[in-house]
Amino acid sequence: MGKRNTTSQRQISDEEIVELYWQRNEAAIQITSDKYGKFLYRIAYNIVHDHCDCEECQNDTYLNVWNSIPPTRPRSFRAFIARIMRNIAIDKYYEKTNKKRVPSELTVSMEEIEDFISHNENPDDELLAEELGEMISCFLRSLNERERYIFMSRFYLVEPTWVIAKELNVTESAIYKKLTKLKADLKIFLKEKGALL
Repeated sequence: MGKRNTTSQRQISDEEIVELYWQRNEAAIQITSDKYGKFLYRIAYNIVHDHCDCEECQNDTYLNVWNSIPPTRPRSFRAFIARIMRNIAIDKYYEKTNKKRVPSELTVSMEEIEDFISHNENPDDELLAEELGEMISCFLRSLNERERYIFMSRFYLVEPTWVIAKELNVTESAIYKKLTKLKADLKIFLKEKGALL
């Protein structure tokens, strides 16, 4: 099989990739890897910090995506696969932390927003988590594109602050300040919405 063909010479849209999954065309997995492999790897590495684990998480992600589409037809394919990778990498992280301490940006980013999350154990926890997720999504939609990028990069993709600063060509201190303000704004927003803090 040649390195390039007519399909790979142009950027395939996410809608086309989803359609390939929907048709049970196995080429969808390779195309997903070609287009999003580095992106997914970076999410995994920010969490597990181990190359072998990252490759395992990637393979598990592709399998999970294959098994999920259909019946799911995601509106945002990139966000869909990122969420799958993040969940798989977090599971891998917790599996490893039971055995030894693993340095991870995950512990830092979770500590930064853990005061927004109710830790009460009750049957309504899943519903509360879903409602909280919807509130945070609403908050994100109220931000401008740059603020949303910073927030998502730090708390969803678990990017180190120096990476976000480099990508935006600003100082790491500027990113810290912006994250501090975003966390304060989110806290106020959730309080106004009646979230339990």
